[in-house]
Amino acid sequence: MNEFWLCFVPLFVAVDAIGTLPLFLGLTQGTPRREVRRIIVDSVLTAAVVAVLFLFGGRELLQLLGITISDFMIAGGLLIFVIALSDVLSSGKPEKDVDRMNPGAVPLGVPLIAGPAVLTTSILLLNTYGALPTATALMANIGIAGLVFFFGNGLNHILGSAGARIISKIANLLLAAIAVMMIRKGATILLTGLLQVP
Repeated sequence: MNEFWLCFVPLFVAVDAIGTLPLFLGLTQGTPRREVRRIIVDSVLTAAVVAVLFLFGGRELLQLLGITISDFMIAGGLLIFVIALSDVLSSGKPEKDVDRMNPGAVPLGVPLIAGPAVLTTSILLLNTYGALPTATALMANIGIAGLVFFFGNGLNHILGSAGARIISKIANLLLAAIAVMMIRKGATILLTGLLQVP
């Protein structure tokens, strides 16, 4: 159970469902409630399929490319740090070049729910804690994102746009700290391996 929470927290921060809520509301503004439900289902299913495929096929892809886990931890940590930092410094305004007719799969499912930070974090957690806690935590967080979208109007009314932005900024600061930890661990593994070479 402890391993589940060790996987859940970094993925919860990486998904950042509260932070993506304003964009979801903007993309679905004026859309009939039934259509909004379909968009939510599309986004959750797309994110789940992409995340699971990457989770269980990502390591094989890395091995095929000759990339070690320490390489991936350092590169992934740098990528997550850049993503988190750019989100912290961004204005939070939604992108304009999105498909407003069918935003469920793209951009909501991918890359907003299952984006680079989530995919990278899931692979690193898989290597550290194993498949079951990582996959369970991943699916739980994707489900939470769907619930946040479903109750989006009520949550937005409670938090307000400023509150949602504040939560998103704090989450991204935590994500940046997690990224630094990944880089540190990857560098430690890499340096340990180099020092052991005769």
